[in-house]
Amino acid sequence: MYSVPFEMSVLKENDITVLDYIFNPNIVFDVDINEDETLNTEDEDVTPEMLKAREIELEGIKAAEEERYEEAIQIFTTSIATHENASGYNNRAQAYRLLGDDSGALEDLDNSIKLCKRKSKVLCQALCQRALLYRKSGDDEKAKEDFKLAAELGSQFAKKQLVEMNPYAAMCNQMLNHMMSKLNNIENNP
Repeated sequence: MYSVPFEMSVLKENDITVLDYIFNPNIVFDVDINEDETLNTEDEDVTPEMLKAREIELEGIKAAEEERYEEAIQIFTTSIATHENASGYNNRAQAYRLLGDDSGALEDLDNSIKLCKRKSKVLCQALCQRALLYRKSGDDEKAKEDFKLAAELGSQFAKKQLVEMNPYAAMCNQMLNHMMSKLNNIENNP
């Protein structure tokens, strides 16, 4: 573990976490979702409609993987009509994003997040997707909120995004890059 070269008592808890992440990139943060929860996306009984919707959803995923995005959207829409579920909205949002329809994606992500009744993998994915769309539109505050929630659910991607969005981390990265550049110049020109 690296030691931070200044007095830690002047830092806030969030700053210490960011510095831990910067100086100890392999640190493992606590994850609030256990493995069983990541497998189940909603708190509801399994019904024939739910099973049929998931079967249809898998067809939509296959279409999206084959870059047939408009067809995938139609298939996800059928899945959602069969049984409204967070996963269906989340997957359709991804297809909308790939087609450049950010407003359609945001609407579906909002629906997905509303339908998530507990901490789940789908909720985490929807929060990350929505945060990226907020960031793309320049709304960094909303993006940070969603990344923070996703990070609390265990998303390493969200944690990295929060570090990148932190002005102190950006300053540290700039200083680190400057120092590394100087070191490279010294090594290359003894």
